[in-house]
Amino acid sequence: MLGSLEREVLASLRVLKTAHARQVREDLEARGIPLAYTTVSTILGRLHAKGMVKRRRQTCRGGERYVYRYVDFERTYLHSLLRGVVSLFGSPGVVHLSEELRNLRTTEEKELRRRLKL
Repeated sequence: MLGSLEREVLASLRVLKTAHARQVREDLEARGIPLAYTTVSTILGRLHAKGMVKRRRQTCRGGERYVYRYVDFERTYLHSLLRGVVSLFGSPGVVHLSEELRNLRTTEEKELRRRLKL
């Protein structure tokens, strides 16, 4: 699962497509979410470790930095989440999930199907 700051950083990177930590921080600040550069950098590193963003090294003024790229991970993430429900909770978990899915509004169901490419 993602924390609230991870979701915000990921949302910024989704819009920016490719950016380094300072650019993500500036985007967050413009959206009213002031974070320290080091916080943004740490969160990007965690998102990379989770496989939710890609990164490459880039040479810059006397050093190097990472440039991050948003990865469309939703389908893979949702499928692994579903597999997790099955493995952790078995049949009762699947039944409960099925009941919850039946309670979705039409717009929510359509959005979920679009994201899963169903």
